[in-house]
Amino acid sequence: MPARLPSWAWVSGLTVGAVAAVTALAVQADQGPRPTAAAAEPSPSASADAHPAPKETAPAPVPDGSGTGRRVVYSVGQDRVWLVDASDAARRSFTVWPGTVDPDPGKYSVGTRRQDPTTGSDGVQVEQIMYFAQEDGVWVAFSNAVDGSSPPPASAGAKTGGIRLPKADGDALWAFGTSGTTVTVVE
Repeated sequence: MPARLPSWAWVSGLTVGAVAAVTALAVQADQGPRPTAAAAEPSPSASADAHPAPKETAPAPVPDGSGTGRRVVYSVGQDRVWLVDASDAARRSFTVWPGTVDPDPGKYSVGTRRQDPTTGSDGVQVEQIMYFAQEDGVWVAFSNAVDGSSPPPASAGAKTGGIRLPKADGDALWAFGTSGTTVTVVE
């Protein structure tokens, strides 16, 4: 009659066998076909959002000719805002969704500020509204959607002066742009 193995020996043997089987499967899987980078990229979609989320890439330099000192800089050509401190260093920069009416280049000041939510001209609840200019009878202001959404496309012929910000950037601008803060608009 063969010698009987203790139970710990059986458990150890099963564990070693299981580890060996998993290792063999992992090696086989590692040798299988690999997807190429082209296969991993999403294809364009006809249902793509008309206003894709702004993306932050590399830090953008503060535009030349935007003044000196503590200020908010808004580039209508780049759809970008910079929060610039007193030493002329950009503390934060981000892209925005502009309205259909752009302010003329120049220096303005943050005037009325409204923190409480209200309905924007696009029907979306907006907050942290900071008015700084009026152009063609339309008030121009920074704001962010309460739910963080991007604005829908404007109706044909609509005049909107809201410059929509992503929620986190709206919070940063609200803290930075107190009443009287200079807003420099550049091309």
